Amino acid sequence: MFLRNPLAVAACLLALSSSVWADPAHTYDFGQPAPAAKASRSIEVVMGDMSFDPKAIDIKAGETIRFVLVNKGQLLHEFNLGDAAMHAKHQQEMLQMQQSGMLTPTGMKEMSHDMAGMDHASMGHVMKHDDPNSVLVEPGKTAELTWTFSKATSLEFACNIPGHYQAGMVGKLTVSQ
Repeated sequence: MFLRNPLAVAACLLALSSSVWADPAHTYDFGQPAPAAKASRSIEVVMGDMSFDPKAIDIKAGETIRFVLVNKGQLLHEFNLGDAAMHAKHQQEMLQMQQSGMLTPTGMKEMSHDMAGMDHASMGHVMKHDDPNSVLVEPGKTAELTWTFSKATSLEFACNIPGHYQAGMVGKLTVSQ
């Protein structure tokens, strides 16, 4: 029986309690999430299929920005703040989610209770897309991400759904003093 396997039981328990195991201590050297009420300004970013508009955003260190993300495309898209190395790592996680069937071209499937045959332990986020520097936006929907930028740096905002970054769905985010 599936539940007699201690590893399978542990994986099920971990998945069912994953909100407890979310990584609240994870920090980003370029800033942290913030409540929308703290935003000093809002920036609308329109997501097309394989494009962002605007393609570049300039911000001042210390500023809290409310990103309003409007997906006018036909596909699921992501808005993720980070540097190129962070995006490369996240692209691998997103590929695993796609290969497992959790990530579809237009949305995310909920975790099923039948986890037989799925290697969730190898994924850092236990089949969840819950990074505070990232949000998924379904076709025709709008979402928000509010972030306080702590220091001057060069970043990217990108869609890390498999193939999207490579197709040009990446923009430049410059944080100046």
